[in-house]
Amino acid sequence: MISILLTLSLLAFSTPTVAQDQPVVVELFTSQGCSSCPPADAIISRLATRDDVIPLALHVDYWDYLGWPDRFASAAFSGRQRAYAKAANKRTVYTPQVVVQGVSHAIGNRAHQVQNLIAFHANRPDMVEIDLHRSNGMLVVGLRAINGPVGRSVVQLVRFVPEKTVQIRAGENAGRQIVYSNIVTYWKPILSWNGRSSVATRAKITGPEPVVVLVQSEGFGPIIAAKVLR
Repeated sequence: MISILLTLSLLAFSTPTVAQDQPVVVELFTSQGCSSCPPADAIISRLATRDDVIPLALHVDYWDYLGWPDRFASAAFSGRQRAYAKAANKRTVYTPQVVVQGVSHAIGNRAHQVQNLIAFHANRPDMVEIDLHRSNGMLVVGLRAINGPVGRSVVQLVRFVPEKTVQIRAGENAGRQIVYSNIVTYWKPILSWNGRSSVATRAKITGPEPVVVLVQSEGFGPIIAAKVLR
């Protein structure tokens, strides 16, 4: 049975009339040192070919002690996963774990559960219009609440590498060659937004990697809106 955790904030978003066309955000917490993770990594690779989903692979660092340091891992991503657990009143974290749209949790290698959660959130209405474009080494972000206030939110800038192949030589996956997709390399809040008035901000960006902007309710609540710029 799929366990879907919805906050009161998300329930409050059920009435607007604007149709949904923004992609669903799927965060996978994974590790090169976790033997259960390769099937979940493969799911992310398949989702990366779709326009209606923004899959993001966040590699955690707490399996590095097994003998293979994950070169994509970040303590900040482990911290993000723990913050999600705290928000959901869960005592433990694990890999592979998927969090869909900031609120729905699933075991990351269970493709049917992940797809069902994506389908569930695909029916949500759009609440925020996001405008993104590059200008002279800067990312220009514009936000507008479509059908009234959405509550205090954190606007976050994410960068990811579309694909890397890794030959793993130690740990639980020793001897395996694994393709990783949408590997998150950067995640930073760039604005605290009141969720009411239209707002614009800028952030410096370098390199050709895709850019994602997420609007997420404060306290690791629902992801209200997201857009990717490739």
